[in-house]
Amino acid sequence: MTNQDLHTKDKENYLPTFNRFPLAFIKGKGSRLWDADGKEYIDLLAGIAVNNVGHCHPKVVKAIQGQAAELMHISNFFVSPQQVALSELLVKISGLDRVFLTNSGAESVEGAIKIARRYAHKHGQGGKIISMHNSFHGRTLATIATGQEKYQQGFEPIPTGFAQVPFNDLLAVEAAMDQDTAAVIVEPIQGEGGVVPAEKAYLQGLRKLCDDKGILLIFDEIQCGIGRTGKWFAKDHFGVQPDIMTLAKGLGGGAPIGALLCTEKVASAIEFGDHGTTFGGNPLVAASAIATIEVISEEQLCTRAMETSEWLRGKLDELIAKHDELDSVRGMGLMLGIKMKSEAKPLVLRLLEEGIVANATAGNILRLVPALNISREELNVFLQKLDAILSETKIPA
Repeated sequence: MTNQDLHTKDKENYLPTFNRFPLAFIKGKGSRLWDADGKEYIDLLAGIAVNNVGHCHPKVVKAIQGQAAELMHISNFFVSPQQVALSELLVKISGLDRVFLTNSGAESVEGAIKIARRYAHKHGQGGKIISMHNSFHGRTLATIATGQEKYQQGFEPIPTGFAQVPFNDLLAVEAAMDQDTAAVIVEPIQGEGGVVPAEKAYLQGLRKLCDDKGILLIFDEIQCGIGRTGKWFAKDHFGVQPDIMTLAKGLGGGAPIGALLCTEKVASAIEFGDHGTTFGGNPLVAASAIATIEVISEEQLCTRAMETSEWLRGKLDELIAKHDELDSVRGMGLMLGIKMKSEAKPLVLRLLEEGIVANATAGNILRLVPALNISREELNVFLQKLDAILSETKIPA
């Protein structure tokens, strides 16, 4: 079937929640994708920061195939060797003490909110959660209550017990804190908000504020974690350890798995039956996550992401100096946003025509979150295409 055939059938049956491009990708390898019509693309989106080791990495594929032939699911009533091994790995690379495995980023944040409230209630505090303007923590009712207002419209009544303050504004957070506050949740780098890093002094100040007032600090590293920024976690750039951290996206190498990690102090508030999941961390997805972490470690992809980022930012700075349409570049590692002086979506469409998969976020930001092992040759193709498109008289709207 062609791209158009599949796009038409998709619109007939699927809930119209996505305004999809009329493309159906049917094969991927590394940082390359092929659509149903046979056209080849260079992927700079990686499933929105999911395919951190590229599409169909041989070690990840082998792990999934081997596990699928042995055991895919049992339920969390029983011990899973794969879940034991993955939890041990996550504790080792994070420095946190306890792990709970989930199916998605939103579920990880929901779990973090529940655990933070349980901890607060056991210590005589209320359950208010403070989040930041322009944040994004998921699409469930509780997670949209922490996020941008545009995602809340039409879904009222929005759950109560949430407050929002400006990002990178420590005084605003302090002013919002009271006896009812259970936790502060923040993305070390706002992804959907426009690839905006937190300031180091801000995160360090949040840590001190929370410590002084007995409030938990939650880092949402769903998009910026698992090597994306050139370190295992963005927190490692700032020297700040949260009480709770949420993960998903890049954790499974493409398999749907998330996690929340916490300190022993937080974990001590949880009792049997307080939380649960049917599919979370089952043997199949846990095996994929183990293989993904091993690939990042064995192939030194954190270091490679840092080196590639430094090189790429230099090349982008050259294009910014050349083209008035580009303003600046920001982010960390291979989580980069190119700020434009106009809407970014027309550029995304032109790049797609030229065989480059990227993404527009926050209106005027071209977001680049490629696989950590993408080659400079592939990125050079992107840079050449971007230069050529920007050299056109006008990007079609």
